[in-house]
Amino acid sequence: MPSHPARDLDASTHQAFLDTDYHVHGDPPFTLRVNEASAALLALHARAGVRCSAFVTACNPQSTPLDEATNAARQADLADELTRRGLAFIPGVGQHPSNPWPGEASFLILGLDPAEAGALGAQLGQHAILWSGADAVPQLVLLP
Repeated sequence: MPSHPARDLDASTHQAFLDTDYHVHGDPPFTLRVNEASAALLALHARAGVRCSAFVTACNPQSTPLDEATNAARQADLADELTRRGLAFIPGVGQHPSNPWPGEASFLILGLDPAEAGALGAQLGQHAILWSGADAVPQLVLLP
């Protein structure tokens, strides 16, 4: 999936996305890291019969901090939309290992192709999403 420069994304925010741990609360739980192959994700893709997935949040659009209740409501709306679309998803959280930015509730969405994943991230006002293809190597995709 091609990456496009996100509007208004400074170098430190971009680096923070690259360094973040993307925890998937599956069975078993596992952590995704940008550009690192994930055997657990590959196994999950195989069990679910999909060739791709996306890690997406509705929290803090454009890296603008929102209060906890607003972020929770945005995530609940996203869960409702994914359910309406018949997509399987697993809760998770994106958490930088050392900076003070709070972890962001997220979903690993199974079977979401690159175009759909990018469109969903853009709809949610995000700077970026994580997308993984058949090789189970998560890629940071910056959104326009």
